[in-house]
Amino acid sequence: MSKFKKTRSEHLPSISELDIQLEKIIQFSGWIFLFALMGFMGAWILFDNILNIIKFELSAMTFSIIIFTGINAAISFGLATKIKNNREKKKEFFLDWLLGEFLICMFTIFSVAIYQW
Repeated sequence: MSKFKKTRSEHLPSISELDIQLEKIIQFSGWIFLFALMGFMGAWILFDNILNIIKFELSAMTFSIIIFTGINAAISFGLATKIKNNREKKKEFFLDWLLGEFLICMFTIFSVAIYQW
């Protein structure tokens, strides 16, 4: 039993401060996107449905904001979990995340532009 514990402790990778900061930054960005989504939807419900002060319309722009912030929050939390579980491939995951964010932004912009046209 003690032999197993010794071999297990030898294979643990060291965690640097940069790794921890990267994970926290990505999780923080996920929380920011999630709070932005909750704030937008909360304002919508409060001002439109409950108080009837401002009339919001579900247009292509508002729909794209809702989809964009929700997807970005999910992708940020997923990336933080993926990097936490596999720190050796963090550079590949981060580059894939940047490429995915770029593609989602371009898709959102073009879909709204096509819908408006």
